Formats: sequence, C-alpha cells, structure tokens
Amino acid sequence: MTSDPEITTVHLLRHGEVQNPTGVLYGRLPGYHLSELGRKMADRIVEYLRSTEKDIAAVVSSPLERAQETAQPIATAFGLQVRTDPRVIEAENVFEGLTFGVGDGSLRRPAAWWQLRNPFRPSWGEPYRNQVGRMLAAMADVRDLTRGAEVVVVSHQLPIWVTRCHVEGRHLWHDPRKRQCTLASLTSFTYVGDEIEAVGYTEPARDLLPAKYAKTFSSGA
Repeated sequence: MTSDPEITTVHLLRHGEVQNPTGVLYGRLPGYHLSELGRKMADRIVEYLRSTEKDIAAVVSSPLERAQETAQPIATAFGLQVRTDPRVIEAENVFEGLTFGVGDGSLRRPAAWWQLRNPFRPSWGEPYRNQVGRMLAAMADVRDLTRGAEVVVVSHQLPIWVTRCHVEGRHLWHDPRKRQCTLASLTSFTYVGDEIEAVGYTEPARDLLPAKYAKTFSSGA
C-alpha cells in the first residue's frame, strides 16, 4: 500500500522596511538594516505565524542584513537557528548605490539607456531565469529537509516575484510597479511530494505599510 505524498509548505517572506534615508537602490550592498518599522513588521510576522498555528520547522535567510534581521525573531520564536542560504539573495543590479526609480528622472539619463536596452532578460542585472533557478533549488533543498512541515525563507521582492511568475506560468518580464510582493508579505508554495501544487499570498503587515508603498515600488527590494 502506497502512502499519500507529504504536504510541505515553503513560505517566501520578503523582509521588512529598510532604513534608507538617501533613497538609493541598495541591492546587495552591505550595511542596510531594518528600520524601526521594519522590526515591527518582523514581529508582526511572528504574531501571524503563531496565530495561524504554523508548524515552522526551519527558518532560512538571505545573507543580507535586512533579511537576517527579519528572520531572527521568527527563529527565536520557534526555537530554531537561522540557516543562511546565498541562493535566496537579492538580484544583481548595475544601478546599486544610485537613486533609480519610476518617476525620479533616472530614465532620462543617457548613461542608463544602454543598460536598459533589454527589459526581457533584463540587461541591467541578473537574468530572471537565473534568479528562478537558484530560488527553486534552495526551496527544493529545504523542502527535502522538512517534509510534512512548513518553512520560512526570507528573501527579496524580485527573486520572490519572478519565482511565483514562473510557477504560475506567467512571463518573467513585468512592470515593477505591479509586483504583488509588499514588505513583510508571504508568498507560500505548497508542495505535494516533490511538486508545487498551489501558491498563496498573504500580507500580515499590510496595516503597517507606509502610504508611499501603495503608490510605487520601493527603491530597494
């Protein structure tokens, strides 16, 4: 008699708000930590996971400070250690350290035009397919370590979003303003055995989001 395949859920959690007074696209740059609000967001995630009685068996994080600081309260709450996985890090971006966003005049800079020549790959940073590949590999590994339970993986907006797009059969190229992946949101992938059978999305910290995030995507991810 064959037993039913185990159900495992991998929650991809975007980190909380970052202290970024100059408004640069910080990407993979070191030294960008959660703001006070970002820490409240991390605490809210703990409250949500406890209130919904999630069986969290592991907490995995990108190596960047903002992700580690989001992951640590969750790990502490569930008596776990944060596992660091560089495969869930932010995407590479040639505009790191610069102000670059929709509506700030960046697209009028001639020096930026060559980098923006191919939005489908994209030409300004790590290819979308590469991001999806490393994220799915990291998710599969943690799934295999925690079958039948739930896992939180703290990552970043763009890798989370393109992974969801891939799983749902959408184009990977997109308008950044339309990503459904707010700060401290959970994009949850339910595996039945080895296959992803469902994708869910939750915003436990929605009431904490500053108004600016409802109007434009953030300068970091």
